[in-house]
Amino acid sequence: MVSLISNPLALSATNTTQPKTAIPRFVYGTAWKKERTTTLVAQALRAGFRGIDTAAQPRHYREDLVGAGIREVLARGVIQRKDFYIQTKFTSIDGQDPSNLPYDPNSSIPDQVGTSVVSSLHNLRSGDRTDEESYIDCLVMHSPLRTLSQTLEAWTALEGFVPHKIHHLGISNVQLPLLKELYEAATIKPSVVQNRFYPATSFDVPMRRFCREKGIVYQSFWTLSANPRLLTSMPVEKLRLEIGIEKEQALYLLVLGLGNTVILNGTTREERMSRDLQTMELLEKWLSQEAKIEVWKKMLADFKNLIGET
Repeated sequence: MVSLISNPLALSATNTTQPKTAIPRFVYGTAWKKERTTTLVAQALRAGFRGIDTAAQPRHYREDLVGAGIREVLARGVIQRKDFYIQTKFTSIDGQDPSNLPYDPNSSIPDQVGTSVVSSLHNLRSGDRTDEESYIDCLVMHSPLRTLSQTLEAWTALEGFVPHKIHHLGISNVQLPLLKELYEAATIKPSVVQNRFYPATSFDVPMRRFCREKGIVYQSFWTLSANPRLLTSMPVEKLRLEIGIEKEQALYLLVLGLGNTVILNGTTREERMSRDLQTMELLEKWLSQEAKIEVWKKMLADFKNLIGET
């Protein structure tokens, strides 16, 4: 039996007060979209994306325009807020443009976190009213702070918004030793790790193993741009030919096949949005042929061997 890679993944909860939340396998990434952000977010939701990733970091994201795109689609009745997943990030001073910050850099870390979260809740509200009740499915710490102590101080501040305004917490750009320390110290355990999936980190093999053990969903970014060698690898080429898809889509499917994994997809091409989502259905249709299951397993085993996951 082959598990369906199109099924959303349930986020783990530390306690029973946290709402049940599922994250789709493809989450639309909004970095570097600038003034096109509203249009692209609306296109992604209309194309079938049911997860959006952004950040309270004006240097690389326009969180306010992400919210505008979401409200545009909601106003047209295409979907309801409960039908999709919103994830944003708290970015510390080191990751911000000093001339364009969402908080006072001279304030305490808890105050910086609080101001950033309140700003995100406003930007990502469902309605046009400024007092609209809003929530964030997952708030990700964009990267650890300069010290473990500061990281835990920021995490504790984020925990104060769970479970009502923020349903789950996560962390990005993190190494395994720090994640383990955070996991042990945190009251609200991380539900998500968002990291680069690329050779420089040996494709996060130990990290992803730890995430599986602890029920943490692993989110892959830079999946295409950082992996030209994988794009021309034999497993990718075989899957591309078997299903009749593009090499980029074949790589996506193999990464999803690793299990417990979600991919950030930031395409700006509207026709590509739909096609990328449809590849999961194409794979599952192909796998409905019993003889193809062993072919898939062999491709996946070869891919795991290629990235050092044995």
